[in-house]
Amino acid sequence: MIIDLPDTNVSKIAKALVNVRQEGGAVALGRVLTLIILVRHGAQEEVIEAANDASREHPMRVIVLMSDPHGPDADAEPRLDAEIRVGGDAGASEVVLLRAYGAAGNNSESLVTGLLLPDAPVVAWWPRETPKEPSRSSIGRIAQRRITDAAAQPDPSAWVSRLGEHYVPGDTDLAWTRVTRWREQLAAVLDQPPYEPVTAVEVRGASDSPSTTLLAAWLRLSLKVPVTWTYLGPDEWKSGIKSVRLVRADGDILLERPVPGMAVLTQPGQPSHELAFPRRTLRECLAEELRSLDPDLLYGRVITDGCRQLTEGQGDDE
Repeated sequence: MIIDLPDTNVSKIAKALVNVRQEGGAVALGRVLTLIILVRHGAQEEVIEAANDASREHPMRVIVLMSDPHGPDADAEPRLDAEIRVGGDAGASEVVLLRAYGAAGNNSESLVTGLLLPDAPVVAWWPRETPKEPSRSSIGRIAQRRITDAAAQPDPSAWVSRLGEHYVPGDTDLAWTRVTRWREQLAAVLDQPPYEPVTAVEVRGASDSPSTTLLAAWLRLSLKVPVTWTYLGPDEWKSGIKSVRLVRADGDILLERPVPGMAVLTQPGQPSHELAFPRRTLRECLAEELRSLDPDLLYGRVITDGCRQLTEGQGDDE
């Protein structure tokens, strides 16, 4: 069910949500968080679909705030249009779309404060355009978790290199979430005999893959050995991480994607293993980030200490 509320205000939207629940169209019980999505108009449907899918695991209220302070709506007469989606149009969530025109979009916090679920955590997500310091933005200040995506930035590598400069506990980036499968597989390999120490690491990935840098920084931080990382041209590898090589005295361990969606694990004295390794979907990444609303302290160490040691080529190797 979709309810349109043109030229409205926050008070009327809140009353409409109450009416929907009273009429049995939606139930607020069981909602565990409020997810605020900040996106430009026209780019909202993909992220709403991802949020709806994730809501089946994490029932929530989704507030989609659409405004463009530098776009054609910036000089329009102040106005707030809203749309409420429930039932089949919203997965296991309530979706509130807000489109602010003109000066109505100048104070994002005032537009969402009256719509937050009481006594529930707030998560802010910038799928594309992102403030330089999310935690200091008006929405970031009221959120327990703040999700960005380096892969969606104009210069992903530059964005990743600056993540540590403004890191605040509660920040995270989907470029980090996308390396979870790689981290799990590599950790599982190192937990098996012969337990030879790793002496060096090589990571390769596509030129537009910020996850390559974060995986290399994690390995540098975790193993305390030299790590080299290489970006491949589009004719060599089009997207994401290509391979990780762990150098050991008894022979190298290689986890490599020969083609997208599949990886081959090669180890000394063992047959090669083919593994399903598809690129993680937006829904999967979002759902993972919503499973724990505590600060990801390892991510904080990776983008600060790990990236610093990686670029300096030195650190505490004890």
